Amino acid sequence: MKKLFVLAALLISTLGFAQKEVTVCHTSATDKFAVFASNKKFNRDHPSPLPYVHESVAGGKMIKIKTDGVEANAYFIEAKSKSNNWVFVFQEWWGLNDHIKREAENLYTDLGNVNVIALDMYDGKLATDPQSAGKYMQEFKKERGAEIVKGALVYAGSTAKVGTIGWCFGGGQSMQASLLAGKQAAACVIYYGQPEEDIDRLKTLNCDVLNIWPTQDKWINRDLIEKFEKNMAIAGKKLTVKSFDADHAFANPSNPKHNKEFTADAYKSTLTFFRERLK
Repeated sequence: MKKLFVLAALLISTLGFAQKEVTVCHTSATDKFAVFASNKKFNRDHPSPLPYVHESVAGGKMIKIKTDGVEANAYFIEAKSKSNNWVFVFQEWWGLNDHIKREAENLYTDLGNVNVIALDMYDGKLATDPQSAGKYMQEFKKERGAEIVKGALVYAGSTAKVGTIGWCFGGGQSMQASLLAGKQAAACVIYYGQPEEDIDRLKTLNCDVLNIWPTQDKWINRDLIEKFEKNMAIAGKKLTVKSFDADHAFANPSNPKHNKEFTADAYKSTLTFFRERLK
């Protein structure tokens, strides 16, 4: 009886380990990044964002977008004159907070005549501490994310040329949005986000990708980036990796690891990348 109990315990332990391995190795890009939220070190690397209240000078406003499910929220800044150029902005794991609204407005101001829309992927939930952010990121469903992006594409219109950009959690969402956009995708910018690993899916990508990568990043690490480069080459897609000797979230002004010089350089590359593809 004792032997049977020991064997049962070993089996349960083995199954538990295997389940964890499956979670990490055989799930979607979105789900893989969500796994990080359960890691205490990952949480410690994301201290609570500094307080900031955004006041738009460009006419930015919150709107509702129709989806197949519940209406989605978005922060929208309309081009001064009619334009088919759009930039979809994706939040960090905190949610669509005022820091992201500021980034959206900076892009709007610096790119010129373009429509910018920051999508609320958490449906109104905002985190101000790593514990809440981790909870929201783990609760996020990729199916709901796809609904929101599809709703935004309908809102932008069938003739829209779409660039996407996101940071951390939003970096992965930027990649997924560009894949969903199909022939409307014009440019994809990823800041230290989870890349797509499925080569067949990458073959359907219709745009070039700029990957902003901090070499000290322990989560979006060198092995992951090298695999992404290899997969993009196999898929026949153009990938530009711009690396910085910095850590994860270096481009976030509310993060203690923020690097002003590197952020300015990365942003300059981002603007050039978008301008060349959103004409």
